[in-house]
Amino acid sequence: MKSLKVAKVLNNNVIIADHPEYGEVVVIGKGIGFNRKVGDTIPLESVEKMFLLKNQQEQEQYKQLIPQVDEKLIEIIGEIVLYIAKQTKSELNEHIHIALTDHLAFAIKRVEQDLLIHNPFLFETKEIYPEEYEMAKYAVDLIYQKLGVDLGEDEVGFVALHINSALTNRHVSEVREHTQLIADLIALIEQEFKFTILRSSLDYSRLLTHLRFAIERIRRGEQATEKSKLDALLKQEYPVLYKLAVKLTQVMEERLQKVIYPAEVSYLTMHLHRIAPPQT
Repeated sequence: MKSLKVAKVLNNNVIIADHPEYGEVVVIGKGIGFNRKVGDTIPLESVEKMFLLKNQQEQEQYKQLIPQVDEKLIEIIGEIVLYIAKQTKSELNEHIHIALTDHLAFAIKRVEQDLLIHNPFLFETKEIYPEEYEMAKYAVDLIYQKLGVDLGEDEVGFVALHINSALTNRHVSEVREHTQLIADLIALIEQEFKFTILRSSLDYSRLLTHLRFAIERIRRGEQATEKSKLDALLKQEYPVLYKLAVKLTQVMEERLQKVIYPAEVSYLTMHLHRIAPPQT
């Protein structure tokens, strides 16, 4: 029977152990360290709700973080990560343990000190990542239930980006940059149209979704289906919108440092047509 051998107990919910396959690991699990001593063996089959940090760099970062974080919060984050894994049926990037622990511990301190941070991308995050947003809402609600700390809706948006980061294996800074890019593109559209797009409209939601998947296609280097006849027609029928679409794709190309194929301009022109004022 394969088992873990306890090398060090960090607290009731975190131990350092020798794993039969991965060597030294950080093991996170509810009560995993309770009444454990160095040298104790824990049969793998008997361990439930356990997470391993196998990457050496991740291990070191987490070890440094643990002494600064309330043990109860570590337990709550374990519940949150387990909930996300069950909801998505996905294996999460192990960095979520460090990123989410660090982020939420700091967020709780800010609330306790009345230092609230506004989330400028809250609406976009909610629309672009609806599933992640709902899971983030669960996380923030759980913290309120168990710690009595209300992090607020702005924080739900921030947590949603961390969840997306863990699901897509992208650093949260990249996820944040893409959300910022989408917000900037919307601002540019509104500036050109000289009006504010109705955030509750279906067309706005579709535009956000299109921009999200366009950015993901571009990031992966995928080429959208080319439709030269449609491109020529749109360029002739909607010259102002087409010109704006070109401008938007140039911004995307510059910010993403990736080549953007012409078909993206056509698709974007069609989405702009849906939300544009009648005279455009």
